[in-house]
Amino acid sequence: MGQRWMYVRVVLAMALVLGVSPALAAGKKESIDKLASKYLEYRQFNGTVLVADDRGVILKKAYGMANFEWRIPAAPDTKFRLGSITKQFTSMAIMQLVAEGKLRLDDPLSKLLPEYRQDTGARITLTHLLNHTSGIPSFTNRPDFDSKIARNPIPSAELIKQYASGDLEFEPGTKYAYNNSGYYLLGAIIERVTGKSYAQALQERIFDPLGMKSTGYDVSAEVIAKRASGYESTPDGIRNAPYIDMGIPAGAGALYSTVEDLYLWDRALATDTLLPAEHKQRMFTPGLEGYAFGWQHHDLKLDDGKTGIKLVGHGGGIEGFVTLLLRSPDTKEVVILLSNNSRSNIDGLATGIWSILQGVKPTPARRSITEPMVAALAKGTIGDAITTYRTLKATKPEEYKLTPGELNRFGYQLMAKKQLAEAIEIFKLNVEMFPKDGNVHDSLGEAYLARGDKALAIDSYRRSLEFDPKNANAVRVLKELEQPAPKTP
Repeated sequence: MGQRWMYVRVVLAMALVLGVSPALAAGKKESIDKLASKYLEYRQFNGTVLVADDRGVILKKAYGMANFEWRIPAAPDTKFRLGSITKQFTSMAIMQLVAEGKLRLDDPLSKLLPEYRQDTGARITLTHLLNHTSGIPSFTNRPDFDSKIARNPIPSAELIKQYASGDLEFEPGTKYAYNNSGYYLLGAIIERVTGKSYAQALQERIFDPLGMKSTGYDVSAEVIAKRASGYESTPDGIRNAPYIDMGIPAGAGALYSTVEDLYLWDRALATDTLLPAEHKQRMFTPGLEGYAFGWQHHDLKLDDGKTGIKLVGHGGGIEGFVTLLLRSPDTKEVVILLSNNSRSNIDGLATGIWSILQGVKPTPARRSITEPMVAALAKGTIGDAITTYRTLKATKPEEYKLTPGELNRFGYQLMAKKQLAEAIEIFKLNVEMFPKDGNVHDSLGEAYLARGDKALAIDSYRRSLEFDPKNANAVRVLKELEQPAPKTP
């Protein structure tokens, strides 16, 4: 399970910035570089990093490859798909139209897109779309997203009608649910109001005024200089990421950029260049669960386990890429991470960098526990792989990354290779190690269901909901599994 085109929900520091000596700044740069280099060595990160404070850039550096097949190194001006960082720009364009009087935040969707179904569209406002409280089902959560939607060019009107107009999951404004359908609709609204394509509207309204010459709408067919290729790590090594037609994410996740351009974006947000102050304040005002308009407010716990800082930002995750932009408006600190390996531990690296900025010792990078497990399975059985896990967990816990996500990825890799029995054993191990994690129970349920064990699947999904009542996937699957059998005549 996971949110597409959104990778993390962390946020930004409000601490006072004291004068920083050149030696201290150099020490931070060296520490951040050392940390990122170790993440690269352990295959936990591949991409570009930019860290800055109120004095300017502390570190701007690339780590690893922009293209593994041709062995082309990444550089600070390498272009990466942004995933859901795109939502910041969609939100900005919408708020510019609000400031110009062309839109109102309480405008109903049925007015903005009259062809949208009236029964639900009349109850959904622009605000609901912006802060993920619309209740519209997110089309990226559909079980057939990969097979029927992701790879196929679909005209906007058709996609909206077929995949972004489902019955509401809750009354608009009453709950928060991260929603790519909502931001796809916002992109369509920008096109309707401006009379221009989403790409052209953002180019004229944001990218050109800020001099963001390396940012734009990613189109696979176009030749884009210095564009990184997308990859994902598997227990067997690096693989090319699955293809996605970039017309599908649109206003929810279709842009590309560089760390250098995103730094220009960050600095512009400290001014009123793009948006009047009152509208910018509204854009950053948090709603339910801390989500504003394209920006997430949250507390980030540093690596000492006790210091918390407040940040505002957004992450992105899309096939082959994972990204993160975290900023502190008060201190003018910003951390920008762009990776073309969708399995990068980008939130761990970000937490380490923010720890360094605040004078906290960062947690060292750790190797993936799945690598020695894969080696053990290749030479023996799934039992040998599990024994390897238990041994390393007991003897070298500080050297390896022992998280539920690591085992989950291994389990799904085995499922993809049709090794279902082995996958179930890995998911069972994950449940044993992390019994209160709702997601690992969900994954075990999925594996049981794939094997046809309906009763065990139901039990696992129920357990998932005990620990994660908001697990919409478990609710949906249980509803289907627990339907009474049709009566025979």
